[in-house]
Amino acid sequence: MVHTEWTRRVLSRRSAVKGAIALGVTASLAACTEAPQTGGQGGGNTLQRLRDAGTVNIGIAGEIPYGFTRDGEVTGESPEVAKAVFRAIGVPNVSATQVEFGQLIPALNAGQYDMVAAGMAILPERCRQAQFSAVDYVTNTAFLVPEGNPEGVANFEDVRASGVNLAVLSGTIEQQVAQDLGVPDGQLQTYGGQAELLQAVQAGRAYAGALTDISLRALLDQNPGAQLEVTEGFVPVVDGQEALQAGGFVFRQGETELVDAFNRELTTLHDNGRWLEIVRPFGFTEDNLPPDDVSTEQLCAGE
Repeated sequence: MVHTEWTRRVLSRRSAVKGAIALGVTASLAACTEAPQTGGQGGGNTLQRLRDAGTVNIGIAGEIPYGFTRDGEVTGESPEVAKAVFRAIGVPNVSATQVEFGQLIPALNAGQYDMVAAGMAILPERCRQAQFSAVDYVTNTAFLVPEGNPEGVANFEDVRASGVNLAVLSGTIEQQVAQDLGVPDGQLQTYGGQAELLQAVQAGRAYAGALTDISLRALLDQNPGAQLEVTEGFVPVVDGQEALQAGGFVFRQGETELVDAFNRELTTLHDNGRWLEIVRPFGFTEDNLPPDDVSTEQLCAGE
């Protein structure tokens, strides 16, 4: 859990970055129909193996705008940032396998791909299963609700008090926070993907659907006739602390050399302005840049 009093600091620091270099994101991501076998369960010189192969295999969950397939090409904030980072460290090609969100880490640890690039929130229980990169972005939570939001639902406490059904994606931070804040299991509906969540709210099976505000705005842009709206983004408070969502890339435990090289280039993208050039088409702004006072170590420790 981390505080959100960072916006002025991070914008002040980032505003000093001049002359951002536009990044030509031209390499394509090949969507794999079968899970690639990537070898051992961590350890060894994975970075050198990837450089020798010239290709890294990533896992995505099909969630707009983090990692999804469009016109036969895998794209999104996380795959495009990963592509830029890997090109900088000598791995020019990226292929992708899509699985349900809740299976991303198990499939990673089973060797089906080398890294998860799916906008995954950094949480202590996930850190015990895998190794996260430096923080890639931060974002708020929001709800997808009927136009006009007749129940006035603006946070998880409102969901619990009103008794309405809430749709969440299986294995996501929204599901966990809803449970932590006392939303009864009888009010929670879990789905495997965004399309199913959208359909549940449209059909009235659920009154609201919970995801990041960026995800829901992108989803509504893709479905302009849905007669739904996205509530104002907010930061849930759990046990007296603000739970700001911070996402990163995920590796198997023991891939220290690979993670260190990845983090160096990711930090460079954040600092020189190139990250914004990559992510703006997916709805990200300066407000989503990670602040100086939020680290993977803190998030993994639950601070």
